[in-house]
Amino acid sequence: MNLVTSLQSQAEQQPNKIAYHFMGKDTSYGELEHAVGKFAQALTTLGVKKGDHVALLLGNTPHFIVSLYASMRIGATVIPVNPIYTPSEISYIVNNGDVKVVIALDLLVPLVAEGEQLFPKVEHYIICETQDDVMERVELLPTVIHAKTSLFQTLLHATHEVAPITSVTIDDTAVILYTSGTTGVPKGAMLTHGNLYSNARDIGTYLQYTANDKVIATLPVFHVFALTVVVNAPLISGATIILVPKFSPKEVFHLVKEQQATVFAGVPTMFNFLYQLPNSDVADFATIRLAISGGASMPVSLLHNFENKFNVRISEGYGLSEASPVTCFNPLVRERKAGSIGMSINNVENKVVNEYGEEVPVGEVGELIVRGPNVMKGYYKMPEDSAFALRDGWLYTGDLARMDEEGYFYIVDRKKDMIIVGGYNVYPREVEEVFYAHPEVIEAAVVGFPDPDFGEAVHAYVVVKDKAVTEEVLMAYCKEHLAKYRVPKEIEIIEELPKNTTGKILRRSLKEQRKS
Repeated sequence: MNLVTSLQSQAEQQPNKIAYHFMGKDTSYGELEHAVGKFAQALTTLGVKKGDHVALLLGNTPHFIVSLYASMRIGATVIPVNPIYTPSEISYIVNNGDVKVVIALDLLVPLVAEGEQLFPKVEHYIICETQDDVMERVELLPTVIHAKTSLFQTLLHATHEVAPITSVTIDDTAVILYTSGTTGVPKGAMLTHGNLYSNARDIGTYLQYTANDKVIATLPVFHVFALTVVVNAPLISGATIILVPKFSPKEVFHLVKEQQATVFAGVPTMFNFLYQLPNSDVADFATIRLAISGGASMPVSLLHNFENKFNVRISEGYGLSEASPVTCFNPLVRERKAGSIGMSINNVENKVVNEYGEEVPVGEVGELIVRGPNVMKGYYKMPEDSAFALRDGWLYTGDLARMDEEGYFYIVDRKKDMIIVGGYNVYPREVEEVFYAHPEVIEAAVVGFPDPDFGEAVHAYVVVKDKAVTEEVLMAYCKEHLAKYRVPKEIEIIEELPKNTTGKILRRSLKEQRKS
């Protein structure tokens, strides 16, 4: 069984069950399976075959789901790309990923027009229609690009056959996910059909997904957290996806009520926006049985405030692209521990080790390593990086963690984000937690900068509710609640913290801004 055969099975068992809701329209499992089969045939007609690479420059629209499953149906490898990346970022991924076909939103027609310079290896472009004037804009493409370009709906309507499912093994690459490149150029994590299916199956079981669930998909589906938790796992379970093009607190609350949603998944920033929205109350999340947080550590004060306001339990988990992504989650059948990423999910093993790969005692901090059927087979065209990340059957995550006596794990921080002040280890998250406990703080991010006296110094960037709150007030607060070496040397109040498309705060951007 894999994701493609699982979708086919759901369509056979419950063809009229709603697979996804998008912009007021429902699409059944039978309709989705038929569209996937037809689009797979269209791709075959264009010359796409098993092993070819197809890039998806798409957001939260049905085009993404259909393109993903159609490509996998014929054995092609999918490379999801954030469509709001810069042209140079997209060009690197498409070229490094040896992409044959690009499927893109019509908003990216100007980017496609530069294809000869940006994407010299690409043989065909498929434009997905979201606006009425797409035909006119495609007609204006340079002749050489126009000859390589088709419209999504035109291809779908012109195709009358359904492509058979190509035989693949669990070790064949299904998706290549490029990491954000925090340590250099982006690396393409090769995830197999076995990786993706096992993680979707195991997290669906762990979170008790059923066909009765309706899952809000407002996280960007090209991101691995959403790809597994709000797309693949619901489809394996026969649940309904409520596909939301763009995150909006008002729209989320509206759809929860209108669609009687049962599951909401988000990053901490999303929960913060929902919590801060004026006039929101417990009725807005009344049908939600499970709120899922991932992508970054959630401040404990925010977790408690949100739960008290909306009377819903938040379960935090942990994952990374290289693990498809989920490795840990707070169990639904046992105690939820605030600040913890939970326990190892089914069929996945986590442990905390020292620099020699030896497991450390309970409570001690070390690097979190993972093994299981969800772990990637390596980085695309990067054997040395693959060998460094995958050692003796374990994936080294680069995250610092500790485990308690009951087997619950806690992320302390990114190994590379740790700040060493005069020989003392300072974990940014610990300082950020103190800021979040202040009633006037909305968001906070802590980074380290070189310091002539202590090697490194702690710097904090804070967003506040009341403009009367000054850096001096916050500094006094920190001195009261933090050990001296953890107190920020500087606190800067800013309007907004830089974030990526999932809402994750980008500490790296703060460092780069200061350098510039």
